Amino acid sequence: MMERLQKIISAAGITSRRKAEELIQKGQVKVNGKVVTELGYKVTDKAVVEVNGIKLNIEEKVYYLLNKPRGVVTTTSDEKKRQTVIDLLPKDKRIYPVGRLDYDTTGALILTNDGEFANYLMHPSNEIEKVYIAKINGILNGEDIYKLTNGIMLDNVKTSRCRVKLLKKDRAKRQSIVEITIHEGKNHQIKKMFEAIGFEVLKLKRERIAFLNIRNLKSGEFRILNPKEISKLYVLSKHK
Repeated sequence: MMERLQKIISAAGITSRRKAEELIQKGQVKVNGKVVTELGYKVTDKAVVEVNGIKLNIEEKVYYLLNKPRGVVTTTSDEKKRQTVIDLLPKDKRIYPVGRLDYDTTGALILTNDGEFANYLMHPSNEIEKVYIAKINGILNGEDIYKLTNGIMLDNVKTSRCRVKLLKKDRAKRQSIVEITIHEGKNHQIKKMFEAIGFEVLKLKRERIAFLNIRNLKSGEFRILNPKEISKLYVLSKHK
């Protein structure tokens, strides 16, 4: 995947991106042995980049989509020695989860070593959709759907508008299956939203992140995101 030279230099921990731009303009950066002074020049992670004669150690960026199982924690390590999402992926690179899913929540989770990409996905202003399927106790009615759709007050802050669809209701068991689409990522948000209107979430699964679904991934399985998918995620932003 091609990335701007100043981003590569900044990601290597040499300096800030702004300072990297100054170094490029002053002719202090070489790519594959040639001086580059063009801002915005793009290189791959296979390129040999030197700053003032010092070769950078460029870490290849990796992007995974995981179907997180129940009972696995969304952290890089756990003091209680529980299994983490990192344990389910290759150990050749230092990666971390983008956002989190609760211990008992399953479904789509992205992991990467690209900090800028992770920050982009998590920032609410980019409105990256996350689709959840929730099994709740009780029968959801039209008024409940209206309340959820228009936002719920959580910790004195109202959640953004979202989409809610009642998929199934079981009157015998007094349970409903609900699809809810949000673009925020507040802690325990889905559970708290339902709790605020009198429902308990019995089971929760994140079915999709933007256009990325886990239909072909069994619980605990993962796949590598391709460059087209990564680029498409960036294009989804209203703030390109």
